[in-house]
Amino acid sequence: MINRTENPVGWAMLLDDLDDAHEHLGNLIKEITNDPEYGEPELRIDLGHVYAHLNRAWRRREITDDFTDSEWIAAGAFPSDIEPIA
Repeated sequence: MINRTENPVGWAMLLDDLDDAHEHLGNLIKEITNDPEYGEPELRIDLGHVYAHLNRAWRRREITDDFTDSEWIAAGAFPSDIEPIA
């Protein structure tokens, strides 16, 4: 995994994706709590956004620079090399 000393740019981008996921999850919780009309379509979009940031963070753990344009979409997809833990 990259670290802040040897890969400060990659490290900053990793933290940025984690921070974005955190922010969007916080917003999702506020919306679902406060909006009685909040439903599955909104949840699908909002969770998809959170997942995309988390998935990119997972992939950034080993790269030192930003994704290329062609890597960006694939980087947001759920990874096949990690298993959810219940």
